[in-house]
This record gives sequence, structure tokens and C-alpha cells, in this order.
Amino acid sequence: MSRPRILIVGAGFAGYRTARTLSRLTRGRAHITLLNPTDYFLYLPLLPQVAAGILEPRRVTVSLSDSLPDVRLVLGEAERIDLDDGTLHYTGPEGEEGSLSYDRLVLAAGSVNKLLPIPGVAEHAHGFRGLPEALYLRDHVTRQVELAASAEDPEACAARCTFVVVGAGYTGTEVAAHGQMFTDAQVRKHPLRQGMRPRWMLLDVAPRVLPEMDEKLSATADRVLRQRGVDVRMGTSVKEATHDGVVLTDGEFVETRTLVWCVGVRPDPLVESLGLPMEKGRLLVDPHLRVPGRPELFACGDVAAVPDLENPGSYTPMTAQHAWRHGKIAAENVAASLGLGGSREPYRHRDLGFVVDLGGAKAAANPLGVTLSGVPAGAVTRGYHLAAMPGNRVRVAADWLLDAVLPRQAVQLGLVRSWSVPLDTSSPEVARVAGGPGRRADARSGPGAALAADTDDGGGPGRAGSPDEPAKGQPGSGTTQVRPGSGAARPRSEWETAKGRPLAGPPGSGHGQLRSEWETAKGRPAAATVTAAGTAGEPARSRPVGEAAKNQPGGEPARNQPGREPAKNQPGGEPAKNQPGGEPAKNQPGGEPAKNQPAPAPPPHPPGPDHPAPGPVKRTDVPDDPDDFTKGDS
Repeated sequence: MSRPRILIVGAGFAGYRTARTLSRLTRGRAHITLLNPTDYFLYLPLLPQVAAGILEPRRVTVSLSDSLPDVRLVLGEAERIDLDDGTLHYTGPEGEEGSLSYDRLVLAAGSVNKLLPIPGVAEHAHGFRGLPEALYLRDHVTRQVELAASAEDPEACAARCTFVVVGAGYTGTEVAAHGQMFTDAQVRKHPLRQGMRPRWMLLDVAPRVLPEMDEKLSATADRVLRQRGVDVRMGTSVKEATHDGVVLTDGEFVETRTLVWCVGVRPDPLVESLGLPMEKGRLLVDPHLRVPGRPELFACGDVAAVPDLENPGSYTPMTAQHAWRHGKIAAENVAASLGLGGSREPYRHRDLGFVVDLGGAKAAANPLGVTLSGVPAGAVTRGYHLAAMPGNRVRVAADWLLDAVLPRQAVQLGLVRSWSVPLDTSSPEVARVAGGPGRRADARSGPGAALAADTDDGGGPGRAGSPDEPAKGQPGSGTTQVRPGSGAARPRSEWETAKGRPLAGPPGSGHGQLRSEWETAKGRPAAATVTAAGTAGEPARSRPVGEAAKNQPGGEPARNQPGREPAKNQPGGEPAKNQPGGEPAKNQPGGEPAKNQPAPAPPPHPPGPDHPAPGPVKRTDVPDDPDDFTKGDS
């Protein structure tokens, strides 16, 4: 008899606990497959310490292959689920497509950043749900303080040293608390010229900090934040985000280059495509975490609306504590449904307390209902995290000890750029890669996704212009270029974009072509005839994989020469300017010869023994003004 197939989607708190418990319960009597975009489990509560430079990124990750040896790991993101056929279709990290069949499916896809219809937020803010976002924030904050230290203008210095965090829940409160300590430590070593101090602002429309917690804990956190210098403003939020700052709901404009969005989370958009009953974006399940009418389908964690049996009529909140305990019950009920042991159990849980790390020795905690603050709360908080982590306990404790006795290293690693971590994404755990495969196009990024790059002047989210980052319309941006009058849109290829070539002929032509490698290397125009009506003719051969020109992924060979750069004006070398085969006119596809000089017509074949290069040919179809040509998009 074949072993049943169990498929788990997501390796967050719920998915990881489900896989680990099922592996122990089934003891090899079932095929267990775990689908996840990354090869690690992320311990989210310690992510603010990564952004503050206390913990190294690998400290908060646990290898799935090492900790789940009996579980098959498949890297990818779920795209579509065919419930009738029992098949899940996914996309791998390199764009490859695949499918997985199952007898039992556990949906534990987690959550993504929660968006609000506020102008400019999607373009200029960054979330805090994944490791790439934490690494980006650490680099960005470090860069802003360093640039502020060298700024001559006091206003520019103040703007760079102002950091706005929206959302005073667990994440936002911890980010602001750790962030203030992090920047203060930087300024103590390298004081700002104007004698300024970094300013962190914490905004929320709620009446108090940590509104979901006990009022005593909320008051403790508020007091610690204000003593540390955080500008806490309750009943206030962002009305509009702009290039230079944010407009608050009370009308004040705050100049800043940093906007951290910690308003909350929403369930992964995957569950919306199933067409099953939902509750505020979450999949409705019974107390046994099974979807009604679908005996093979279970859901847990942030994507599941689980009835709270301790509070009839409500559902368990979207917290890591509930997700971790969901995973255990889901695993036991899946095993019971397959006859692999145990009996079905409903999910019941009574909260035993909460902990909030406020940096240093400060924290707010109420274990077993006992309210603590100061050093005792800090000890309980760190002890809880060490006990809850499924791995790396010794390494985390060692980093804490080193942070207590040694200064932090505030350096920019440059591993994650602004456009790699847009706010509106269904994959906050994966950094976007230039030219890489798209992420669930139907839910990946909205019209205002933050895709602009950081610039060398330290521009905040939403700025563009860095030579090493794609701006909108570049590979990885997911946008489409439309030629005026063409009546159709066509995505630009990575080669076209990197070289700055026009998509098509002049406006209105509706035709486009790529230049061959030979034409590009020699500075020839494209192989089609250019007329006043547009570009037509047979498209040139596309570039082979062999040689990358400047700005192409893979290297920077000699100037447009195959493999080397011979002497100028020598046979086989770099032709003299304005000579046939040399550099064509500015704004011409291919290079820059003298202005208004006729460009040579290309030969039908690359020059060689059988096809010598032709002499100059005067063209009659070239306008006198080179600006009449369609210019390449920059």
C-alpha cells in the first residue's frame, strides 16, 4: 500500500510546527513535503534586533533541511491550487514551474504587509515582515546617519536623522525602541556637525501604545520610549507620503527619508483564489482546523480564521503564539484523519502572557498575569525567546553577550536595495532580483509598489537614479513600456533595457527589433531600413550568450570588442571617430559618431573572409536632425 502524501504550504510558525510534529507522528509512514520560498524558518520576534545590529541575520533563521530531515523541502511559491484534482502548482526560485499532488493539504502560507489607501505609502514606505526588509532597514538607517554627519545644510541633516515608524503594535514599538538606541550609538562615536540627535517618531491612530496588551504593559512601554527620546504620537498617522517626507493627519509636514510601515498584516493572498468561505481575508475552518466540506484541506496560522473556543463568537488573533500552537493541533488532526495515530482535537488555548523587547535591559512582560518592567522583564523576555526558538540558542545568547560588552558594528553591507523590498508584495521573505522571475503577478505588487532605487545621495524609499539599481521599467520592475501611438504594450527585454535601446521604431510604427551582437559591437545601426513611416524589415539576430557588453549581467568586456581592446585606429582595433564602422551619431541605435553624419548601412553578413566589410554608403532616408529619431529609454 502506498504511503499517503501530505503537502504543507509555508514554513512559518504554523507550517514549521506542523511539519515537525507530523514527522514525529508518522515515523516514515507518510510522504511529507514542505513548500516554501526559502530554505529556513524565520524567528520573527527577533527581527528588530537584526535591524539594530544586535544579531546577525543567520541567528534568527533555522535550516529546514537540517531540522526536518524526514521532510522533503521544495523551494517555490504556490501559484494555484486545483482542489478537485488534488494538485498544487508552484513557481520555483528561478522561474521554473512545477506541480505537487497531495492526499492532505495544510495551508500555512502566513501573512504579508497590510496596506491602507494612503497616497504615496506604497511608493515610499517599506515593511518589516522578512529578513530582506530588516537588512535593508539596517543599511538604510546607517547610511542616513553617515550622510547626515557630512551634510552642510542643517535642514538636510535633520531630515536624514528623522525616522518615522507607523504602527505602535508589537513590531512597530520594538523597531522604534531598538532604532533609537542604534542611531544614538552611532552618533556618540561620530557626532553630527550641527549637534543634532537622531529623532524617531512612532505614530498610531490608537489611543495608546500596544493597544492589544494590558494597560500596565502599555504604560510601561510608553514610558520607556519617551525616556529614550522617541517621539510617541497617538491618535496620529500618515495622511500622505512624499519624496521629501510625510504629511501627518494633524496637518504637520515632517521631513524624512525613512518611512517604516508596521501597521499590521493581512493573510497571504493565495487563499483568496480558492473560492471558499472567508472571514476578513482568512480561510474559515472548524475548531479542528479543517475546511468545512473539504476533508483533505486544513489551514492554520495567519491564513486561517480559527474559532476561539475561550471567547465564543470570535477568532484567534494573528499572532506567532497562536500560529505555533495551531501547527501542533493541525499535525495531530492530519495524522488522525489518515489513521496514523491519535484522535482529533479541537484548538483551545489560554494566553499565558506577553513579552515586548524594548532594547537593552528594558522590556515589558506579564508572564502568568504578573506585570513586570525593567531588568526583570528584560530577563524574562530573553529567556522566553531562547526557550521558544527551535534552534541557534547558543549563537543568539553569544551575540547578546557580545553586544553587552562590545560596540556594535554599524556598516553598510549593500546586500539589499530599496527596489528589492517593495511594500506591496506577496513574498516579503524573498528579495526581488533584477531580471528574475516574477512573484504571483496577480497579487505581487500594486500600481504603487516601491520599486525605485536608492541613490548615492542617500535618498529614501522611492528615489531613483542609482547606476547599480534598476528604476521603473528596468529588469525586475514588472512594468511595461508603451510606445506612443503603437496601440499595444510590450515588456522590454532585459537586454534592451540594460543597453538603453528603444523598444521599437519611431512613434506610431508598432514594430520593434533587437540589434545583433555584430552590429552592436561595431556600432552599426539596426539591420532594418529606417523610413519616415517607421521601422520595418527582418529583425536582426538576437545577442548570443557569449559576450556581455557594458552594464550587462555577467561582466564588462573591452569596449564593444570581442574579448579584447586593440590599439586605436589599427586594423581590427577601434576605428577612428566618424569613420565607417566607427561610432554612429548620438541618439542613433548603437553609439555616438559625429553629429549629423550619415550612418553606414550594415552588410547582410558580418565581415569575414567571404564577406568583406563594405565601404561607406550615403543614406538618403536619414533626417538632418538626429533628434528626429526615436530616442532610447534611459
